[in-house]
Amino acid sequence: MPSIMEVVNIEPSQKTPKVFFDKEQGVMEIEGRSIPENSTEFYKPIYDWLDGYIDDPNPNTEFKFNLAYFNTSSSKCILDILRKLEKLMENGQTVKVIWCYEEDDEDMMEAGEDYQRIVKVPIELMKVDSI
Repeated sequence: MPSIMEVVNIEPSQKTPKVFFDKEQGVMEIEGRSIPENSTEFYKPIYDWLDGYIDDPNPNTEFKFNLAYFNTSSSKCILDILRKLEKLMENGQTVKVIWCYEEDDEDMMEAGEDYQRIVKVPIELMKVDSI
């Protein structure tokens, strides 16, 4: 399991997003396209890091999703991440999720709205120029 003191910096590929988590700076971001061959395998180190973070969180947590596209298996992994953030809130921490989408991308906007309905974590929908 990666230590939460370690910065997670996974470079993007054609099928996987850039992942950058830095506890010290309070930055957690997933950006790009998420269509990995094996979503569970790709997201496992992210889950492990978040599990450690839940045990020793910052007072305020902000998590940014800046995805241009994700497949069905990634949508489940995103939900699992949001459930972990929900657990942080249940433990009394302040959690904010920012869901970015391009202005003309109704599918990504609706995905953010769907997650708003599913989880108790506050999700702010944010229009961006490009992802």
